Parts: sequence; C-alpha cells; structure tokens
Amino acid sequence: MESWSELAAAQAGALSWRQLGELQVARGVVRNKLLSGRWKRRTEAVLTTTTGPLSFEQRLWVAVLHCGPDALVGGLTAAGLHGLRNWERDDVSVLVPNADSFEPVPGVTTFRTRRPLAILRHPSPLPTCALEPAVLLWAGHEPHPRSALGVLAAVVQQRLTTPERLASWVEVLKPLRRAPAVRELLRDLAGGSQSLAEVDVVRMCRDHGLRVPDRQVRRIDSAGRPRFTDCEWRLVDGRTLVLEVDGAFHVHVEHYERDLRRQRRLTSASRIVVRCTSQEVRREPWVVAADLRALGVPPA
Repeated sequence: MESWSELAAAQAGALSWRQLGELQVARGVVRNKLLSGRWKRRTEAVLTTTTGPLSFEQRLWVAVLHCGPDALVGGLTAAGLHGLRNWERDDVSVLVPNADSFEPVPGVTTFRTRRPLAILRHPSPLPTCALEPAVLLWAGHEPHPRSALGVLAAVVQQRLTTPERLASWVEVLKPLRRAPAVRELLRDLAGGSQSLAEVDVVRMCRDHGLRVPDRQVRRIDSAGRPRFTDCEWRLVDGRTLVLEVDGAFHVHVEHYERDLRRQRRLTSASRIVVRCTSQEVRREPWVVAADLRALGVPPA
C-alpha cells in the first residue's frame, strides 16, 4: 500500500502504529487525528479511522494487528470464518508466535505456538489460519475432550473438509495433543459417520459385540423426499432397522415434531425406525445395545 488510506480501506479501517511507521506517517499527524476525534485508539498498538462501535470485521483486524505482524486469526474464530456453524464464541482467538510479547486485550484470546505460522495461513486478506490446523490446534488444547472431538466431527459433517485432509494435517502438526484420539475419530468419520453421535454408536457396537451399522444411507421417504439415515442394519428376516440419534437440539418443539414426521415417513412394512438420544449412547451404551439386540441387530 502506498498510503495509510489505502491500507485502512483494506483493513476495515484498522491501522497499527507499526504500519503507520512503515508508511512514514508522522506521529504528529496521527496525534492530531486522534485529538480531533477523527480517529480512535483501540489498543496500545492499534487505532481505527472510524470512531463508532467496532464491527465484527473490525474486531478481527484490531485483534490480529495488536498481536503482531505474524499473528493469525485462529481457533473457532477462524473456523467460523471458514463456514463452521453453531460453534461461535464471544472472544476473538488469535494464534501468535511463542516468543512474541504484547499487552493483553479484553475480548481477545491468544494461543502461542512454536510452529511456523506462515505454513498455517489461509490465502485471505485478513491474516487467518487455514481451517484444518485451526480446529486441530483448538481440539488439542480444549479442556473438554468431548468438545475437542465434536468440532472435528462438525467440520466434516458440514462438508467444510474431509477426514483425509484433517489426517494429513495431524502429521504436519506433530506433536499434537490428543493425536491418538483424533486419529481414531478420523478413521470412524472416514468410515461413514457424520457426527460424534454416530461415532459413539459405532464404538458401542464394537464394545458390545453388535454388527457395525451402515451410516448416512440415502432413502426416499413416503412423501418422495430424499433422506439420509443415521444408522441402519439389515436384519436376518430381510427387514431394515434404522436408528436415528437425536442431539440436544431435538428437544425443541419444532425439531421434535419434524423428527416425528420424518420417522413416520421413513417407516414402511420392511423398514423399522427407532430413536435414541446422543446422551443415551454416551452414558448408557449397554442399555441401547441390549435394545438393539432385542430388535434383531445381528452380532459382529
């Protein structure tokens, strides 16, 4: 950029003192704009050419500029920019080099790494981590293992990436915390599971001697609409048993009624549809396994 105005336009109105120095903008000019109320200081290192409340895009630019020239938007913030839904967090997450030093900023969470950030960067104007390393690094340091693995299942389920691409990044990011659990999950996702609940069903079957189900089978319901079932087994009498696993959001009235309609339209003389909750599969797998065995699911 040849001028501060061009740079500000490219960065949603955010500028760092470092950038202004590189553009040889005199400090007196900056001070005058701040004192006159045309610009506003946002952090010790960053100011904006607008003075109103920060937009979401401006929050991202302020956070990443404050943390230094090598910093990247990372974690679930980066995943949201790549399209991940339903995993939003209030704070902006930023990846920073391990040796860098800067003042903490409210609303910004930093993650320090020794890995070269240049290889993690996505080719977007806003310095942003690529999706796969963003979610893998977040999963490696998230305190709750269920959430750590859940976000990896979510990016696959939402068609943002594939188990194979995630697996290749696991090797690039060595050493990665929780790598054995991540690799096991990715094998199950590659086998057809589209959610952590489906992975739990597969593990339940392996642990209790039941045949592993087919997953995400495409069916046409009685109304002619294409559907994808969670888990299916072909029974010895020729019928098909379908297990639909309901997550927490299914308890809401609109989802519950929609699920009942879906169940009716998938049921036929040759297809039985039953349901369970993801909590049951996780906390009482032996109960669900016993019920499936009683319904005719064959042994492994």
